[in-house]
Amino acid sequence: MNVEQMTARINELYHKSQKEGLTPEEKEEQAALRQAYVANVRANLKGQLDNISIVEKDGSVTNLGEKHGKN
Repeated sequence: MNVEQMTARINELYHKSQKEGLTPEEKEEQAALRQAYVANVRANLKGQLDNISIVEKDGSVTNLGEKHGKN
């Protein structure tokens, strides 16, 4: 499931919960989707931050991903 589909399903479940409530299975699905979505956002952010390089005053370049470790 891609991010757009995941977001659409999360929103669909949210709106249903506001109107009529969710079944226990739908609540579990909603929690799992939210967890997967947050994990995806964190992974994307970490990937972006790991690729940032800083030019120091002395002209040297420091790659933050290498400096702080790619975990």
